[in-house]
Amino acid sequence: MGFFARLGTLTPAIALIAGLAAAPAFSEEGFWTNGVSSLGELKYKPGFSHFDYVNPEAPKQGVLRLSEFGVFDSLNPIPNKGNLALPVAALVYETLMKPSLDEPLSTYGLIAESVSYPKDYSWVSYRLNPKAAWADGKPVSVEDVIFSFDKAKEFDPAKAFYYQHVVKAEKTGEREVKFTFDEKNNRDLVATVGQLTIVPKHWWEATDARGVKRNVGATSLEPVMGSGPYKLVAVSPGSTLKFELRDDYWGKDQPVNIGYNNFKTIEYTYYADIDVEFEAFRSGDSDFWAENEAKRWATAYTFPAVQQGKVKKEELPNDYRSSGVMVGFIPNLRREQFQDARVREALNYAFDFETLKRTIFYGQYSRINSYFYGSELASSGLPQGKELEILTELKDKVPSSVFTTPYSNPVAGDEGKLRQNLRKALGLFKQAGWELKGGRMVNVTTGKPFQFEILLSSNIIERVALPFAANLKKIGVTATVRSVDASQFTERWRKRDFDVMYQGWAQSLNPGAEQAEYWGSKAAAAEGTQNYAGISNPAIDAIIRKIIFAPDRDAQVAAVKALDRVLLHNYYIVPSYTLRTNRIAYWDKFERPAELPHYSSGFPSIWWAKGQ
Repeated sequence: MGFFARLGTLTPAIALIAGLAAAPAFSEEGFWTNGVSSLGELKYKPGFSHFDYVNPEAPKQGVLRLSEFGVFDSLNPIPNKGNLALPVAALVYETLMKPSLDEPLSTYGLIAESVSYPKDYSWVSYRLNPKAAWADGKPVSVEDVIFSFDKAKEFDPAKAFYYQHVVKAEKTGEREVKFTFDEKNNRDLVATVGQLTIVPKHWWEATDARGVKRNVGATSLEPVMGSGPYKLVAVSPGSTLKFELRDDYWGKDQPVNIGYNNFKTIEYTYYADIDVEFEAFRSGDSDFWAENEAKRWATAYTFPAVQQGKVKKEELPNDYRSSGVMVGFIPNLRREQFQDARVREALNYAFDFETLKRTIFYGQYSRINSYFYGSELASSGLPQGKELEILTELKDKVPSSVFTTPYSNPVAGDEGKLRQNLRKALGLFKQAGWELKGGRMVNVTTGKPFQFEILLSSNIIERVALPFAANLKKIGVTATVRSVDASQFTERWRKRDFDVMYQGWAQSLNPGAEQAEYWGSKAAAAEGTQNYAGISNPAIDAIIRKIIFAPDRDAQVAAVKALDRVLLHNYYIVPSYTLRTNRIAYWDKFERPAELPHYSSGFPSIWWAKGQ
């Protein structure tokens, strides 16, 4: 995968910050502040000069050459269509608020210089920075913000779902915009609105160089204009992008930007073959590599540049400290054959992680056993306290095993253990109305064979999926493996055109309304949401509401752990594996702050090029 795919979230959309900590200074009319924090107090008070983790004297120089895996067919971040070139959203456009990298969940004013909200969180207002301007010199206006919000909801089903409780965006002052919610005490909405990407209304409503009126709801390969630090100066469709640092960038002296955006030029090259992409790095045609293959990390870094110290290798945990993760093989419950939980559980017994770890992973990975794996929110043992109270209220709607059996994945690693697991799988299939007949798993009533396709976004996971399919074949289940390009993969999951796919979710330390998009019943019926599996479960819906409206952190954590258990015991995924560090390699052309921010590697945002 490319840089953004490897270091970003597992999901197509950029993860939104959720939730807010209660503050005693609230009034019914709200109060103006420089940022919002999901956990505890803001570290940086009004008037701060720069984030502690940056080098404010970092030089602005040099060329950064990066690579991406796949292709792109759009530069427009508004519609949920096509395959967006993610660097455009990150470099050309901006959001109302900007996250701090040394706090788990805090954002500070960027396009918006300040934010206000009342004690009941029934609305949020943003006051725009008077200096904020588009690349053509026109100021960023309230009308731009409202336009961006309205069009995002109109042309992106996922955002329409996510912002379903934001019922109105209106101008309340020359530089003030107010978002009104249809429910109170949903603290999540305040912070997530601040992550809205802002696009220029006047540019999108004008005509292009050919005199054709632009369409903000369609994919486009026209170089877009934004308010961000970089200008897109060259595009080769699907292949290359070139960005230049803007000397006239309005925000270069803003406290949240000091020490950021230190490369004069950033170039991206897209590759359809990941091995070719790595070869480009190895030969010096790209400067940075984020590794996602155990074998390559263990065996491929013996080339001369590594031995001579010209290429450096590191494993950094920073990017994982503020997140949990779940990834694996997701069955589509919209297909009748996957609607029985016993069938879904049976599939997990055919996945032999331990053998994969020994034979192809070089001992580098751990098996995932929570939807919040790697974070303090992951459930373990049996439920107790507030968590048990929540589950007991829903006792008739959740699997009984939630109360009696801690979740664990089957363990194999040798032929004997695998045979035992496959026998358990056969028993589960039998309970669900399937039988092994003539070497094939067939439905007892209809005689229909159990077969499905595993959809992958690249061939790198084939080495994991093919042994899984081979084990399933031993119990008469036919699983074919199909790798498609990134754009086709995205289009198919958006339209729910898959049997089983390999995908996942990243989780913040403060889950909120995004849980309804991941697991909620309404999201199951909406095209383009991240409820990939099609989960529609009243108990899960109820627990999600408890997460969103949790009165304090203890109640929130209890509800999240209860959700984790119910998801796990319904077997909505065959969990795979993860590594809680970023494996990176880079040519010795960079410098960076002596101490990286706690929650991020900071690359490339706060790194800089060495002097010549």
